[in-house]
Amino acid sequence: MGARHFVLAAGGTGGHIIPAFALATELKKRGHYVALVTDERGAAIPGTFEGDEKHILPAGRVTKNPLGWFRAAKNIWRGRAMARRLYESFAPEAVIGFGGYPALPALLGALAEKIPCAIHEQNAVLGRVNRLLAGRVDAIAAAYKEVGRLKDKHLGKTHLIGNPVREEVAVLRSQPFPALSEDGIFRVLVTGGSQGASVLSNVVPDGLALLPLSFRRRMQVTQQCREEDIERVRDRYADLAIPADLATYLPDLPERLGWAHIVIARAGASTIAELTMAGRPAILVPLPIATDDHQTANAREMQASGGARVIKQSQFTPAELAKQMQKLGLEPEALMNAAGRARSAGYPNATRDLADLVERLGQGGGREAMLVGSPKALKPATGAAS
Repeated sequence: MGARHFVLAAGGTGGHIIPAFALATELKKRGHYVALVTDERGAAIPGTFEGDEKHILPAGRVTKNPLGWFRAAKNIWRGRAMARRLYESFAPEAVIGFGGYPALPALLGALAEKIPCAIHEQNAVLGRVNRLLAGRVDAIAAAYKEVGRLKDKHLGKTHLIGNPVREEVAVLRSQPFPALSEDGIFRVLVTGGSQGASVLSNVVPDGLALLPLSFRRRMQVTQQCREEDIERVRDRYADLAIPADLATYLPDLPERLGWAHIVIARAGASTIAELTMAGRPAILVPLPIATDDHQTANAREMQASGGARVIKQSQFTPAELAKQMQKLGLEPEALMNAAGRARSAGYPNATRDLADLVERLGQGGGREAMLVGSPKALKPATGAAS
């Protein structure tokens, strides 16, 4: 097939960059070349796109304040022009957007140059940039069976892919669930995403304090905390005599996930993808201010499988956490059953399937090329717009 060039355009958060990086790794394994378009935050995320061609384009953020619209439009137009110049030299066969405002000018530039385009939506609700471009791109890759705000008329070009994850996480799928006896160490991993979550720091230690003493004595906790919370949380665990390893950032998160028996976390798309890839039962607390409440939607499939318990933040109290922990964790057999159910909700071939989709898109046939050998089509979302 020969080496080809692809541009990946992603917003500057880990939720956008990580799946883009997973795709880039797979495309390079297949002998292709990739370039990343993002913002300064995305270009600086450690452990991703190191040694790859990276381009930072201006990208205006469209807010509810009309005063910022002109500036946003100016930046988007300027970024679009820069993207078109990039394509003259890099000559991509396709441009793939992963959402976020930095992806917008790159995709607009590709559309102007008639370069085949696809978008990948990590969440269970189509994001703003992806909604804006859904009607114009050649293919839409979805991470969930049901995607809110995806119009029915776009289902024919939508493909159920899942969320690509890092190779370090993908290998966990072939490893057994950590051995757990009734008196063995019980490892808890607590993570609030790239920025941590104060609500987890406020509730989790006090929730674990309510567990039976025999259970609590077996616990070992790894928790990601915000910098302003970490000393307070460390003191609380010391009072409870629960061994706890606390950090503001966990660079070895895949390794920590590998030996965790249960995870308490937000319900970001990457978190869900990693939990279901590895097969780790979880207690999820969706971020209530997430756009379109997409974290609650993200958790739906894992919850329905029986692999996760979901607690609304307004109901996330120490008592409720302790109750759900006991339901999941007191019986080793029940915990392993939940782990298997979490695993069943995963999409282990997401990276491969997305790379296949992208390669077909870049064969020169554009939308027509997608009709041959497509991955499983998405089913209509409940209440999808027409």
